[in-house]
Amino acid sequence: MTTRQTYDFDVEDVDYLHHGDTAFMARLFIPRGPGPFPAEVEVHGGAWGQFDRLRGKSVHEALARAGVAVVAIDFRQAEEGRYPGSVADVNYAIRWTKAHATRLRSRADMVGISGNSSGAHLAMLNAMRPDDPRYTAIPLPAGAPAVDASVRGVVMLGPVINPLGRYRHVKHLATQANAPEWAHRLIGFHDRYWPGEAEMAEGNPMLMLERGEAVRTPPTMWIQAATDPVHNYVDREHVPAQPECERFAQNYRRAQGHIDVEIFEAPPMFTTVHPTLPASVEGLERLVGFVRR
Repeated sequence: MTTRQTYDFDVEDVDYLHHGDTAFMARLFIPRGPGPFPAEVEVHGGAWGQFDRLRGKSVHEALARAGVAVVAIDFRQAEEGRYPGSVADVNYAIRWTKAHATRLRSRADMVGISGNSSGAHLAMLNAMRPDDPRYTAIPLPAGAPAVDASVRGVVMLGPVINPLGRYRHVKHLATQANAPEWAHRLIGFHDRYWPGEAEMAEGNPMLMLERGEAVRTPPTMWIQAATDPVHNYVDREHVPAQPECERFAQNYRRAQGHIDVEIFEAPPMFTTVHPTLPASVEGLERLVGFVRR
């Protein structure tokens, strides 16, 4: 394991975004020291419909101890954040982080993004399309610096990289004898967030690459449990049949993007749900090393 300097850090909650009378919070993890530190916008998972900025504490604290400022965000979810609403919230959070880089002891050119599950989908979608006018629809306050939503790098932990493929995958599972209970729940989460299958295909990092869209491809890391039927299934409708992780990595490299794929023998969502497992400790170490680089 790499030996590196460790930092104490301060934690602060701020309301960074408002929709009407509703304030959305960000939890800031700011290393103590002169900096400048890299900064990471952190997007929680939950099938676009549950959890909040407190999920993923193990990731946030590992980054902060390694000298990375973290902005862990709340955002609109489910029907309230129906696509592309939550994508616009995350895009705003990236620009907010750049505009407040000095407060974080960072710089606007040192901002990356990370996410887990559906949060990783939102992170990668913004990384690939940072200037999409639907995603940039929420302006920063008057007088804020002129910054965009481009990022230096992306970390994805078990991403929903292909929302349409995942939707059809769980719908197929739900028809089988002894179908897992989570398959039915995920169908409901998809239906609440996505207007329909056309939108699942459009806001889809996997299919964007396969359509040949002109997208940005910042350096990326994908961290994945070896067995994970929720995120790294084999898409039966794709020829050749490939696990989603392998398929996306090939597409990303064809688009001249750099991607590191890290597969661990561990339960799904291991870094979040089981952060003390040896695989989680090693996974977080590799994540931190990638962000620092």
